[in-house]
Order: sequence, then C-alpha cells, then structure tokens
Amino acid sequence: MKVLIISQYFPPDVGGSSTRAYNAAIGLHKKGCEVKVVTAFPHYPHGKIPLIYRKKALKLEEMDAIKLVRVWIPAMPHNSVVNRMVMHFSFIVTSLFAIPFVGKVDVIWAANPNLFSFFPALIYGFVGRKRIIRNVDDLWPEVFYDLGLVHSRLLRKLLDFMAWLSYTVPAAITPISPAYKSRIIEKYKINSNKIHVIEVGFSDAIARSTRENEKNGFTVMYSGILGVGYDFAGVLKAAELLREQKDVLFVIRGVGECEHDINNTVERLRLDNVKLDTNFLSKSQLFSVLRSADIFLLPMKQARAVDEGLPTKIFEYQALGKPIVCSSNGEPAAYINSTKSGLVVKPGDSKALAQAILTLYQDRKLALELGENGRRYAFQHLTCGKIGERLYNVFKWGMRK
Repeated sequence: MKVLIISQYFPPDVGGSSTRAYNAAIGLHKKGCEVKVVTAFPHYPHGKIPLIYRKKALKLEEMDAIKLVRVWIPAMPHNSVVNRMVMHFSFIVTSLFAIPFVGKVDVIWAANPNLFSFFPALIYGFVGRKRIIRNVDDLWPEVFYDLGLVHSRLLRKLLDFMAWLSYTVPAAITPISPAYKSRIIEKYKINSNKIHVIEVGFSDAIARSTRENEKNGFTVMYSGILGVGYDFAGVLKAAELLREQKDVLFVIRGVGECEHDINNTVERLRLDNVKLDTNFLSKSQLFSVLRSADIFLLPMKQARAVDEGLPTKIFEYQALGKPIVCSSNGEPAAYINSTKSGLVVKPGDSKALAQAILTLYQDRKLALELGENGRRYAFQHLTCGKIGERLYNVFKWGMRK
C-alpha cells in the first residue's frame, strides 16, 4: 500500500501532532507500506526555520525510511491564534507544491493541522482519484469555542460548516479518543461505522532510552506544550501546598504561550521547589530526562473539548513505567482509571492534586504498581507497530468504500 500523509507538523517539530504523524508513518512502514509525507519546514513551536531551508520552496528528504517533501512556511512563532491561522492557511497552499513529487499513492491521510489538512488532502484526492482518511487529534473548532476564543455567530456557522464538510467527504475518520467519536456523531450526524478510534501510541525509542543520571529527591514532572489547555495555575498551587516537602521537586518542561505566566507565578510565590525548563531537546535527550521523573502530571483544563482528548504524553508516560497524577473529568480520567496507571482528581482542585502527589510520595509500592500497570498496557497495545496495523486496516476498509 502506498500511503500519503499530509502533516504540517513532523519531527523535529515537537508536540502531539508531530508525534502522532511520525508514529503512524513508522507503524505503517513496519506493516510494509510505502509512506510519503508532505510536511512543512521544521518550525514548531519557536518559528525558527533552519538555515538549510532558507530561500527554498521545498526540499526532498528521507527520515527512517519515510520519504518527506518539506514545503515553505512562514517563520513565525506559535504564540498567538493569529500566527497559527496564518501558518495553517499558508500550509494549505504550499503543501500543493509537492504534487509533482508525490507520485502514485493508494490512500491519503489528512493528519494535521486538524480541519485545515483536509483541504489540501481534498485536492490530492481529486488529482489522484484516491480516498481520503481524516485524522482528529483535537476537536476543531469546538476547542476554540470552549476556551472562549470565538464569539461571532457568523464565524461559528462558517467553522461548523467547514468541520461538517471535513467529516462528511472522507471515507473514514480516525479520532484519538472515544469521546471525540461521540461528539462527531452527536454534533455532525456522521455515520459511526466510518469512525475508527486509534490512539497516538508511543515511539520505539522510549524502550531504548536510558536514565540521564542518578538523582536525589522525588521529581514530579509535566512535560509537553505549555498551552492553554492545561491547568498550570493548579499545578503551581499544589507545589505551594507541598513546599515543606523539601525533597519534592516540581519540574515543568516544554515551550508554549503559558511560559511567561508560569514563570511570573513561580517568581511571585517564590516557589523554590519548582523548576521551569524550556530547553529544546532531541528525542533521545528528552526520553532520558523523562526517565528521571518519579511521577508525571496531566493537569487538564475544565473545557469539554480539551478534556475529551487523549494527549500524546499519556502514552509516553505509561511506556516509561511511571505513575500519572491526572486532573480530569473526561477521557484522560476514564483512560487512566481503566488502565490502573495513576490517580485521578477533579480539575481545579489543587488540594486534591497535592494530596495525590503526597500519597505516591509516601507509598512507593503503590507508585511502582501503577507505573508498571501503565507500562504493561502500553507495550501490549500502543507500540508503533500496533498503531500502524490498526491504521492499515482502516485504510484498507476506506479504500473499498
């Protein structure tokens, strides 16, 4: 099977969308597929385009046996909604530059950005007369509504129509969580038979990673995008409540629009038990740092569209064999409870969050048991190979429709 993946974000870009696209590509390659990816020049999240791409419209590359066609994108940081929209619309146009270099394909997977990747996929599908499969990493535009970023009724109608079109035309849809599937059926009246839930999974490199070095103390870590979908204020309040536990260190690592607010709060509250780490790391370096954690945090915001997803970091946390403390009322809470891989508290309850961390700090046997439960589940169900096989079956199904 010859698969074309359209994905604005792809390694070395960081974040869930990049990881999802890469894991899928590797998994499909393991299944015997010939995989090509149309992606943008590396740019996320800092917006700095490497020198080797300057003054070029596109560049042909290969990564881990995956053929890439990288196309131009503006050099802009992802620090505002306006910048993101400019980059998304740019990619819709520039991704079409790759048409002469793609060749024959059997199926097209519109990976990311959510909603927007459907439109170049539609053109590729029309040119090659091939089926489109639509991926759903986040619920767009619903996440914008829930976070209060879109108020215009006219704009909402336009965005809802675009979303309906992007769900109706493809032969199949691959959301990352059951809650996403339910919302798509409920709001857009899409036939449930064409919607196949496939989680993000985790990179095989995790299994090969080693701990950075021996350390003292007990590390509570969040690692990922410092975005508005996560309750960092609640994490910092929990850190304040636990500041007397001198050997408990909170590490918040990543980059994103919340970085400034986190840093200001740490300084204002004089939280010497919190470390903000915004260094950019390679995958191998990242996994080494992640192995130094004793507990991982997943602090979801109280927003329906945010709390209905399953962030990529959950599966990486599980694969590393560490327990997760999660603030959620939605899909992450249900998933962690069902896999018995952590403790769950209500969003916004900093006291409960602090108590859950304290429980695992005091009961290392429980922490070890929860971590091992998550690791066992991840390696049984969520390796790249497992994800690739499930995607392959969906693609075969979609090609027959």
